[in-house]
Amino acid sequence: MQRARQWRPGVVVLDLGLPGLDGIEVCRSVRTFSDCYIIMLTARVEEVDKLNGLSVGADDYVTKPFSPRELVARVRAMLRRPRQNPPGHHGAVASFGPLTVDALGREVSLDGETVQLTRTEFDVLAALAARPHMVFTRRQLIETVWGPNWVGDDNLVDVHIGHLRRKLGDKASAPRFIRTVRGVGYRMGTGS
Repeated sequence: MQRARQWRPGVVVLDLGLPGLDGIEVCRSVRTFSDCYIIMLTARVEEVDKLNGLSVGADDYVTKPFSPRELVARVRAMLRRPRQNPPGHHGAVASFGPLTVDALGREVSLDGETVQLTRTEFDVLAALAARPHMVFTRRQLIETVWGPNWVGDDNLVDVHIGHLRRKLGDKASAPRFIRTVRGVGYRMGTGS
């Protein structure tokens, strides 16, 4: 974690089976100060382990035994797609009641208070806010935020939507800002 703070890496390959502090805890801690890509590397193959890794902030999950070539290919794919502003928001400020998304300034405020988001959380929210009322599939959000050649799990979108909802006080059962369109994806905006 100290090296991640000092070096500010683009990608971290993180083994879950670390001595001392568990890899899940390391991932959770790194996410408090960095939005680098994190690839979990583990012998755990159960779906619940994969979902747990993604829920604490991992971007991808590789199980042992693995091909070193595949791991290198995944790292290279991530590095080719630096995180960036979603296209199409042209610096506009979008408002949704008490929520304001300033795409150019990369700031979000709720009831006049700044909301602290990671780079990826901001990019997902900005993509939704840039085209209010459009329903984005998970794949469309991945292509917009992570790039069209993203290699990874589509559930990553659900994880970031969950983090956004928590930070915005937006419950999935009674959404104010981010709505789930069952069987399709997500959209921004109020109303049914």
